[in-house]
Amino acid sequence: MLLFPPIGLEYIAESAKGLARKITLLDLRYENDLTNPENLLDFIAKNKVDVIGVSIGWDRQFDEICQLLNRLPQEITLIVGGYKATERVEDLFNICPTIDIIVRGEGEDTIKDVLQGIALKDIPGISFRDNGKIIHNANRPFPEINRIAVPDRSLRRNDYILALNGIRIAGLSFDSVLSARGCTFNCKFCTFSLNPLGQKRDYAARSVESVVNEIKNLKATVILFSDDNFFADPKRAEKICDAIIAQKIKKRFIAQARLDIAKYPVLLEKMVKAGFKAVLIGIESPHDWILKQLNKGFDQATIRKAFAVLTQYPLFYNGYFIYGNIGETEEEMLYIAQFAKEIKVDLIVFHKLRIEKFSPLREVAENTPGYHVTDRGELYSDKYSHKELKRISRRVKFSFYTPGRYVRIAYKNIFVTKFFSAREILSVFLAFPRIIFRVILREKRRGRLKDSLKRTFIKNT
Repeated sequence: MLLFPPIGLEYIAESAKGLARKITLLDLRYENDLTNPENLLDFIAKNKVDVIGVSIGWDRQFDEICQLLNRLPQEITLIVGGYKATERVEDLFNICPTIDIIVRGEGEDTIKDVLQGIALKDIPGISFRDNGKIIHNANRPFPEINRIAVPDRSLRRNDYILALNGIRIAGLSFDSVLSARGCTFNCKFCTFSLNPLGQKRDYAARSVESVVNEIKNLKATVILFSDDNFFADPKRAEKICDAIIAQKIKKRFIAQARLDIAKYPVLLEKMVKAGFKAVLIGIESPHDWILKQLNKGFDQATIRKAFAVLTQYPLFYNGYFIYGNIGETEEEMLYIAQFAKEIKVDLIVFHKLRIEKFSPLREVAENTPGYHVTDRGELYSDKYSHKELKRISRRVKFSFYTPGRYVRIAYKNIFVTKFFSAREILSVFLAFPRIIFRVILREKRRGRLKDSLKRTFIKNT
């Protein structure tokens, strides 16, 4: 959907101000012409670029990204950062001889040191090449969060809008705000807070005033709080809601949360009043033994109890689930859809369990007979191959997303949470036939239209 901007790169660009003659920010999800290597090289030459910074956040298109990096001119300093770069430092240096520096973890202070010309050996938090060897400097201490400057949105070359299958709808615009970094929990499947040298990002929250001031200056209609858990400090979250209400800021907010939010009814009431419309909650599994394996800190009974409270409030709930866990059967995976219906989650997003390089689950997977982990962290077993897991995923999808589910999603967003205004609703309805047409074309192009129609309207097998 391409809803949200590359906020991590925008933080780096803001930190580079005053240290570079010109800064250009490219989001290659939108710059389709510049994903062509020849066009990109031409752009670099015309703009006289001498330093390139690239963020690699995910495995998606990793090989294609590396191919693109290897086409960049050797004489230009190439700096790479981001979650995936931090995790795969050695791999990237081996695959991409064009890379000069890899920034591990947060890079706002690091980019300043590099652009000021400080000797690489004296810059903490980087890995670099030195006479054919890879040098890993010591970790950089995390900066005090309130002194990190907020991103300058004026560098954007694209609008971040609501579009489904390439069709713009409702006229909604989107942005994201990072109000805190780090997480107070230690779920075993999550390695976002770790880098290759074992540095964990402890929870650090910005001041309420700085967060609200940033929100006030945003033009976007919908704001995502991109914190791992916006409600990690309930009292602070409540103060942000109070300030939004007091200053009459009219935005629609989305935030990530844990089930613990159900313990704070006053906060939930203030969220609704402040304009929160959707909450994204990591449930992960309906099975107690898997929740324990993942170190989630709650069980199925706790999930049911929490949602019995949450569903009393006019908020849209997205539940994240993981399937393909170590030892999980097909029957247990398929129960995800039924369980989500039972607790009245509005939307589900489910992903295969991934075993990242530094995951505490890697040892468990490697010591469990019949389980295998690929170089990219993809987990599969002798019984459940990648193909089998994909088949199971489609069964879960079509068990939950029935025609009735789409009606309920529309009804709740229009009449309960009131996410859409009357004018926006009209826009959605006018665009709906074209969206469906695009979906049909897509499924036909992938050779699975007949299967998708059968699973949706007849029987999910």
